[in-house]
Amino acid sequence: GWWQMVMFCASCPIIIDRNIKLGLVSSGASPVPPFPKGVFRGLIPQCRRPIDGAAQRNRTYAKLPFLQGVGGVLLWGCLWLSATPLMAEPRIGVGELNFLIAQHLPQKNPQASAEPLTVFEQRLSLFPAEPAVSFLIPGFENYQCGQCHQPERLVAKAAQRMRGVFTRLRREMPGIEKIPLRQYIIQPYTDALLQRGQMAHATFDTIRVSPATILIDAKVYDGATHLHETLHLTQPFLGRVNELEAYGLNIRSSAQFLILKYPYFSDVVQAFFVPEMDRIMKDYFARTIREASNVPREVQWFLNEFDESALKKLDRAAAGMVPLLEEVSRWNREHPFKAAYWSERLGNDALLLELSAVKLLPLPEVTVPEEIRSQAFSVFDVQMSKDDNTRLGYVIDRKKEALMTLKFGKGPADSAQRLALYFHFLKQRFLDSEGNILLDIPDPVDFQNFVERKIKEVEKMVAHPAMTEIERQAGQAFIEAIKKTSMTLNPDG
Repeated sequence: GWWQMVMFCASCPIIIDRNIKLGLVSSGASPVPPFPKGVFRGLIPQCRRPIDGAAQRNRTYAKLPFLQGVGGVLLWGCLWLSATPLMAEPRIGVGELNFLIAQHLPQKNPQASAEPLTVFEQRLSLFPAEPAVSFLIPGFENYQCGQCHQPERLVAKAAQRMRGVFTRLRREMPGIEKIPLRQYIIQPYTDALLQRGQMAHATFDTIRVSPATILIDAKVYDGATHLHETLHLTQPFLGRVNELEAYGLNIRSSAQFLILKYPYFSDVVQAFFVPEMDRIMKDYFARTIREASNVPREVQWFLNEFDESALKKLDRAAAGMVPLLEEVSRWNREHPFKAAYWSERLGNDALLLELSAVKLLPLPEVTVPEEIRSQAFSVFDVQMSKDDNTRLGYVIDRKKEALMTLKFGKGPADSAQRLALYFHFLKQRFLDSEGNILLDIPDPVDFQNFVERKIKEVEKMVAHPAMTEIERQAGQAFIEAIKKTSMTLNPDG
């Protein structure tokens, strides 16, 4: 009632003074929600980006004398109280996130106009006795970031963020001994190494992120992007399986990534965990989103309300998949070249996850006659024997091709049975009787050509003018490690 309102307003001088003087209105660090969009812009017309720290605190507060009076306090207190709960910070919505991202949209590369690029750099150690990491903000002055941000504070936040990522990664994947992060770049502009629409990019001992990515990762994804890119730094080779392993880490944070990154997971989830996965996916993507928003589509789907019972099923599936994902990581560390080769040869992002499923889980029941089973196995064998993807550079998913042939040929009418037949074939083709993976190479020349193409891809990236010296050194070391390892490979082993 009115008494609670009076008591709340009496406490508002502390709340408002804290938010304005400490710049917490837009940073999300305070339990007090940000001011509404229109009011916020009216208060701070000289700053188009959210306030960050002392860079604007004195100037802004001095221009708001009415806030120092009781009337202003009562007005702001009542407005805030009427809009939000008193005790809990609400989950960020698409509208608020859109406003924040709008202040941090990717800029044009200043080097394209021959404008000198200013770079703020600071070296910090994440943990005692570990080498310092270089934190860079190229273009900090070019884009007038100092109007609203202090670079030292941005770097301090980034370092703290990465400490949490390192701790979490080591807990989730204790087999990883070294995380070779030497450089962290907050890049406010687009270029070949961080293109428009690309949230982040791990190269060689380096992670690049956009300001918008930092916002999304902090307010929506709970650090999933940073975790994903940090894992990439530890992987021994290139290819589809690296993404599978990294997204497999993300589903442990949120089962929604099972849907958002469905090419890596959907068939395993459908066949072994959630038979209605197709329906759940259709319902998930059928929800309305704001097409004109600065918030990426998948982030909007992640934020929007969805069927709780379906999400709980996905949660259970994600938990049940942890042993499979651990097997994926083990295989990717023990057989990185062959795992990458077979994933690309078959055009299958999910190959190692599917192999781990048929190794560790009971196979789905096959109820079709033996004749149909034999015909289906012949279709799978024909597709799995093709090497057009690695030999000619095609991008054809051989599993989908085989399932499509069965669907419109003499295969089972039931899609679940077609998928079950595929997993039975997979176990027969790629696992021995003891469950050991069989990644023998049928064509050693094609395999060697594949490895050499990957080396050329890395060499091309290392030679890119936007690469830093740290990246060039680490990239060259990566190339040498690939060459050294490839010379010892036994294609038949």
